[in-house]
Amino acid sequence: MKKELIAHRDPKSPVSEVFRTLRTNIQFMNTNNKLKTLLITSTLPNEGKSWVTANLAVTFAQAGKKVVLVDADMRKGRQYTIFEVSPRPGLSNYLSGFDSNTGEEISEDLANYIQETQIPNLYIIPAGNIPPNPSELLISTKMVNLLDRLKELCDLVIIDGTPCELVTDAIILSRIVDSTVIVTAHKQTKKDDLQKIVTNIQNVGGKIAGIVLNKIPVSVKKYEQSYYYGSMDTSSSERARNIRTSTNRAKSTRNRVEDMKRRVRPENAQTIRNGQEKRITRPSENIEEQPKALQSKIKIEETKDVSLEKTTDILNQINAYLEEEKKNLNSNK
Repeated sequence: MKKELIAHRDPKSPVSEVFRTLRTNIQFMNTNNKLKTLLITSTLPNEGKSWVTANLAVTFAQAGKKVVLVDADMRKGRQYTIFEVSPRPGLSNYLSGFDSNTGEEISEDLANYIQETQIPNLYIIPAGNIPPNPSELLISTKMVNLLDRLKELCDLVIIDGTPCELVTDAIILSRIVDSTVIVTAHKQTKKDDLQKIVTNIQNVGGKIAGIVLNKIPVSVKKYEQSYYYGSMDTSSSERARNIRTSTNRAKSTRNRVEDMKRRVRPENAQTIRNGQEKRITRPSENIEEQPKALQSKIKIEETKDVSLEKTTDILNQINAYLEEEKKNLNSNK
């Protein structure tokens, strides 16, 4: 499968999501009249028309629609290379009933021209051999009958047409399809050319669903930040580092909390009520016979509770007082 089919190869990428958005917009534009045939065209070659057509067909197939992709660019069709199927027999062979390679007439059985792709629900009719009169084949009643038969067999027919500025093939098809999408390229398609194509399609009675702007340059940094589901190795490693950092911070916070709890547990700090006083004692340090100066420092009113901050402050005072006593004893020695 070609890398061009990004909607199939990487369905969680931002580009694939853009194609799904395009699919949704096309469906909502045709809520009154059920969309059965859709033409994709452009103003000039190399604007990404075939690439947009192929990926749009993939997204419709992924939505559970039975899709037939018809390559109507019988002059330079390339859908068979994108989906890696046989180039013939194709549309030109069906419309003409003739195989230029063998020089023989071929069957009109439509099943001989529809090929399966690797993508479920998606089928393709390639362009076939290059005929001398593509426009005449497309304007024939056989082309109209083909679309009618395909509409009975599938949910949606997507047609990859020719660029409208060079030939009139797509203009002819726009008359017999339900809607048309025009693909343009950033800083490549001229506004006057686009306006001319829109006018030509409307003059023949065609309906335009919208215009796709392709080849917009996007920086790598903006690409990574543009979509939640974007999967890149650099972002994955960065997320892993952030997770490790968050885990280490959580462990450090838990350790500090546990240390604080140990300092104020009953076995390490006992509150003894004696008349109007509360006295904090620690088993490892016997301070029951400390001078009254120390007792006055930790005197607390009976009506108040001992908070965590207050208890910690008292313990710090006790430790400081004991350090001073040790220094005094060492200096007396």
